[in-house]
Amino acid sequence: MLKSLYVDGHTFLHRASAGAKMAALALCGIALYFTHSTIILASATVLAGTIYLRVGLDLREAYARLKPVLFTIGILALVNWWVLGFGIAAMQLLRIIAIVLLAAAITATTRIAEFMALIEWLLGPLDRRGLVRASDISLALGLVLRFVPDIFAHYEGLKDAHVARGIPFRPARAIGPMIILVLKDADSIAEAIDARGIRGL
Repeated sequence: MLKSLYVDGHTFLHRASAGAKMAALALCGIALYFTHSTIILASATVLAGTIYLRVGLDLREAYARLKPVLFTIGILALVNWWVLGFGIAAMQLLRIIAIVLLAAAITATTRIAEFMALIEWLLGPLDRRGLVRASDISLALGLVLRFVPDIFAHYEGLKDAHVARGIPFRPARAIGPMIILVLKDADSIAEAIDARGIRGL
């Protein structure tokens, strides 16, 4: 089970600042959007995959983290193939996979606190004008990132429970229990936040 999205390591991505990594991701996304060469897009996808696999994850966990996203991308690719044709669908598929792999690599090499600090810094000018509360938004982002491993853990727990009871497991059956478990976690987090007086300051 995933305990945290962050992976300890000493790669160049671990050493880079969160701002630099997010800026690089944005620039790569823009560059890939304006690229229409299948060879370049395929090369970018291979490079992104290589970077992702070098952050310190084994193949099984690296795949487990992206499995739900890749499933959705696969469905989208089939629809695009049917509607737009193979060539365009292939380019869009390569673009999305490359960006997803880079984003996954950045998430695995950046601590939640670094993301939160970056959001607060970016929203600082708006916060000083009273338009937003940067600390609240960064806290919300941090909680979302923190909840992702828990959602995976709940899913695997429900899957194991079905297998242990000899019941065929279907993802659709897990939706209801997962929603209940996530809402319970959210209530616990909200109570902890209120107990510490974080909101409303």
